[in-house]
Amino acid sequence: MKTNNQPVFHLGKTVTAPQLTYFQQHGIIQFKNFLDRESLSNILSEVAQVQDFLLRNQVQKVNGIPLKFGTDIDGAPLIQRIAFASHYSNALRELLKDERLLALTNLLAPYDGRIGENEKDGLVINHYVNTDSSQFRQLGWHTDSPRDLFLGTRILPMLNVGIHLDDCPLENGGLRVLTGTHRQGLFRLLFRKKYFIDHTPDKQETGFDIEAGDLTVHDGRLWHRVQQSPFTGVKSRRRVMYIPVVTGAYQPKHAQSPTPFYHKLAQLKQHLYGGKPQWAAAKTAEGKLAEVNSTAI
Repeated sequence: MKTNNQPVFHLGKTVTAPQLTYFQQHGIIQFKNFLDRESLSNILSEVAQVQDFLLRNQVQKVNGIPLKFGTDIDGAPLIQRIAFASHYSNALRELLKDERLLALTNLLAPYDGRIGENEKDGLVINHYVNTDSSQFRQLGWHTDSPRDLFLGTRILPMLNVGIHLDDCPLENGGLRVLTGTHRQGLFRLLFRKKYFIDHTPDKQETGFDIEAGDLTVHDGRLWHRVQQSPFTGVKSRRRVMYIPVVTGAYQPKHAQSPTPFYHKLAQLKQHLYGGKPQWAAAKTAEGKLAEVNSTAI
């Protein structure tokens, strides 16, 4: 495995020429200290409040996207993947308006990019932790592009912007990428790896030393995975917020949006091999709660 050895970049209100050149070559870029310690603390508080709201109201899906449930290290219920999180928090909604995030759309030129707050899966919060009942410890090799095909559209350029909420040094697992694969042809994009099934380390992959508050941006066509932490408990905790920056026609999701096929497959796998925590009520989009997707805490 290679270690990311890019220059130290900081994200301002514009993307600089060296930053653009680096991203175009590698398909990924890391920015240091996007969130300072005070901002990070505030965001973590908001994330906790969003999770608490969803658990109290027994929400199972948001805009057709299932939430992933697990159990924290103290046995408390935990949501390990939250979709459209900004729909439940004014502070997270304001974060998406940050001028520095808007500047990232320049990485998609000549396409016109936008923050996909209401598209794809919206602002996603991933919470990886190793416990006996964790359902979300790693993520197999994939690109973000085939979901366009599942949604009936052609593959268009997009970015996945990760705001990292915990320290994640290289030895703690985390993000792994095959740099430059965003320039591959369609066949390699679809068949280079077995989507989500293959967790095998690749000798060409690059890993990262990430500190809480750092921001990463990868091209949606880039092959990447999330390596499981070798630790358990607190030391294994890694929380990341992902923001889609998209192009093409505006395609917002809503409470009646169907669950995409690839999410149904993931649900089936969890049911067969992991089950659902007993505390998680079986309310769905058709239940009394439906999908409380527009209520801010």
